Amino acid sequence: MRYFLLCIFGASLLHSATVVKVDKMFAKSSKCKSCHLPIVNEWKNSWHSKSHYKNDEYLRKSIDYVSKKSRKSLNGVKIDCATCHNPRVAVTSSGMDYEIDALMGLDKDSKVNKALASDAISEGINCVVCHNIDKIHKKKPESIRGINRIEWTKSGLMSGPYKDAHSPYHKVQYRDFMSKDSNNLCFVCHANDRSIKKLTFINMKKEFAGSKKLCVECHMGKKKLGVASTLKIDHGKAKKRKIRVHSFKGAHFEDMVKDSLALEVKQNKATLMIILKNKLPHNVPSGFGSREVVIDLVYFSKTKILKKESISLTRHYTDRRKRPTIAHLAKKQSKDMSIKAYSQKVLKVKAFKGANMLKVILSYRLVNDEVRDLLKLQDPIWSQKMPISHTTIKLN
Repeated sequence: MRYFLLCIFGASLLHSATVVKVDKMFAKSSKCKSCHLPIVNEWKNSWHSKSHYKNDEYLRKSIDYVSKKSRKSLNGVKIDCATCHNPRVAVTSSGMDYEIDALMGLDKDSKVNKALASDAISEGINCVVCHNIDKIHKKKPESIRGINRIEWTKSGLMSGPYKDAHSPYHKVQYRDFMSKDSNNLCFVCHANDRSIKKLTFINMKKEFAGSKKLCVECHMGKKKLGVASTLKIDHGKAKKRKIRVHSFKGAHFEDMVKDSLALEVKQNKATLMIILKNKLPHNVPSGFGSREVVIDLVYFSKTKILKKESISLTRHYTDRRKRPTIAHLAKKQSKDMSIKAYSQKVLKVKAFKGANMLKVILSYRLVNDEVRDLLKLQDPIWSQKMPISHTTIKLN
């Protein structure tokens, strides 16, 4: 236990970030509504707004699971995860002293507990997370993520995508990572995910290598004429600008998953070839560990169903004792079954004898069965099969 706590303390010293206090005037999205109501309403329906222990079942149960299995305090794990999920937290590391106090039940009035109880972080990734970033340290090692990869602006100074923006309520400064170089902003947190055993299970930045696409082109949509601020600063009217939707859509939304893979099925005698072509600039599935593409095969004789079978494209994770675990605790992972960016995967299966027709249904799931069972996830979204594509062919 002593060695474990020393490791925590050393890691916290190495990666602890400088905290800039946020004025109450800017801490919560409700304060932004008077000028940015349409954008705030879009954000409210996003998963960025759910990026908090209380609001996301998957995050909450993952944190609980990591705390239980690693024997680190629950709040200590919350602070670790806050690096990306609650970057405006007032304490960026727990340290050995806190872990000892937590172990002895003496942490009630600690800075860590007070920071985690603050209303300022209850909204997860809100306005002042992205729009308070001053600098992004792109050259830091990939293992350094989230709050430890950035520098904050002073409270009351917002960074944005427009060089001519101004407001009577706060200062505004242009930053290129809000416009032409916006992938660097996304990659502050979404670049690569590592387990506590230093296993990289997702590296979105590497998946994007060679692509000129911007993440926001899909996840915030194409720019459309609208108003970023309703303030009447343009000759008595709100200034019209090219803006993107702040819904940050990802795989949680069916319309983002649909048609992400092209599906084709061919038959060569008794062998069926299922061809999956990835249209996206990153792998499918990607994002958090344990996401899954499911291929359901339904064999028919005329209208009668003869057989059903499923193929799962996902990853499985094991701990140091080779037991199933979640990605964040993994020491080893199974073969990567994802379809690489702009490439294809061909799966060969033996056709079921006697069938004269086959229906192939391609779906996406946010969490595979194994991890959903480990975490005891209850919300239907984690088991839902979101349709990607389907096809039917006649068999010889």
